[in-house]
Amino acid sequence: AFLGFPLPPPPTLFSARYADRLPFDLDRQKLRSLTTLAAISITLLFAWKMLRGPQEQPPRPRRRIAPSSSNTSTRSRPGALTTTDACSSADSRAHEAVNQLFQPVNLTLEQLVKHKLSGGRRFTCRLLGVILEETAPEELQNHVTVKPSVVEVLLEIAKICDVYLMECVLDDESEGKVLSALSEAGLFAGGGLIKDKVLFCSTDNGRTSFVRQLEPDWHIDTSPEIVHQLARFIKYQLHISPQRPERTASNVFSAPSLEQYFGGLDQR
Repeated sequence: AFLGFPLPPPPTLFSARYADRLPFDLDRQKLRSLTTLAAISITLLFAWKMLRGPQEQPPRPRRRIAPSSSNTSTRSRPGALTTTDACSSADSRAHEAVNQLFQPVNLTLEQLVKHKLSGGRRFTCRLLGVILEETAPEELQNHVTVKPSVVEVLLEIAKICDVYLMECVLDDESEGKVLSALSEAGLFAGGGLIKDKVLFCSTDNGRTSFVRQLEPDWHIDTSPEIVHQLARFIKYQLHISPQRPERTASNVFSAPSLEQYFGGLDQR
């Protein structure tokens, strides 16, 4: 035996046994040499494989699971980013890169709106201070005026996105005046906005709840508090403010008006 393995039959017996069966004459001395060499080679091959043993597989990387928001708060770990935060940050960088890419090109309003939306398909927006000239619910009891400059941009957004408008009102009469003003401005004509997707509530918390339930890709608002509350949940937000506020999150942008942001490339 060689290294615990039985050797094949002696070359002499092997070669003699099979040489007699061949239909032609064969030099038995050469046959014995070849048979011996083959037997030794096979034995060495099996011995080498057994001594080598199975190859160790490299350890597979352990998949890390991010803790749920119900168990871990980002406030309890300063500087730590959740998976959602990291994705939002990457999406925002990509969004700004697209803006820079399109800067030198003269685009149509349709093209501007499309690339500013960055693939967004659901869009929520408050009315006061964004779509309407009025800025407080009390003003809606007396008059409602749609900004002429926002109509064309909003209709372009409605061609791409599922648009929901929302506002806090003090009474049913204010709701009726808002709907009438939107209709007179042509926002419900020609397959634009849908009247049933204009939502009303009585508090800012109600508006926040609307947005959370609808889970839009974009939300437009004038309230810094609401923008801050929703930053963790909404992919993109646009804060409408006359002054450019300090950026509070990577997925929150700011502009003086909706039409300036989605209708131009100079605002981010």
